[in-house]
Amino acid sequence: MRPIPQVTARLDGAGAIVTGAASGMGRATAILLARAGAAVAVTDVSQDAAQAVVDEIAGEGLRAQAWSLDVGDAAAIARVVEESAAAFGDLSVIVNNAGISANLPVDDAGYDAQWDRHISVLLTAHQRLIRAALPHLRRAAHPRIVNIASTEGLGATSGFSAYSAAKAGVIGLTRSLAVELGKSGITVNCICPGPIETGMTQGIPDEAKQVYAARRTALRRYGLPEEVAFMTASLCAPAAGFVTGAIIPVDGGLVARNA
Repeated sequence: MRPIPQVTARLDGAGAIVTGAASGMGRATAILLARAGAAVAVTDVSQDAAQAVVDEIAGEGLRAQAWSLDVGDAAAIARVVEESAAAFGDLSVIVNNAGISANLPVDDAGYDAQWDRHISVLLTAHQRLIRAALPHLRRAAHPRIVNIASTEGLGATSGFSAYSAAKAGVIGLTRSLAVELGKSGITVNCICPGPIETGMTQGIPDEAKQVYAARRTALRRYGLPEEVAFMTASLCAPAAGFVTGAIIPVDGGLVARNA
């Protein structure tokens, strides 16, 4: 009988980049990756907010460094990739988490500008970061890419067409790159969070959240950022080497529920 091989969730020696890591799911992901042994590039548009997360991680005796990064800036993406790879001596993990969201009808006068910004931040930035990191990922022992999409990429809510289109694009990008990069041993997976308690949802009244969760999710509640981050970190583990091209809802059963 073939013996069970040693597998690990540890990321000791690995360098990781997490975008939008100053709060919510990004912050939780950065902390979990650091706890697994990775050196984490905590990136966000706010250097101070990113540094606050680094200070949290350092307070646990773990390794991280902050970078200011607007993912809509291609040159900045390339700079952060090279600087973080040099600082850590490795780049094995990419988590494309940075996001924006706005409700805007398709016939609004400002729609074109909103469309361009959503596609830039939510989709174009993903492929730019992946392409910039590819030389490093191809040298890594256990290269991992995780893209954060949304259940809005699997369904739709009125007024969020730019957001939905971008998130559906992330799903397609994930599947295509999983096939293309598989020969290099690089896994590419996608998380689709449902209703999560983050900065994007904090403006929704609690009563409205309770009604929505009871009506739409199997678990009858909003999720926590840590519950999404746990799935993301799991896909980054060396032990997850045969999972690629997966589109995983972390949504409390929203997609599964009909009534």
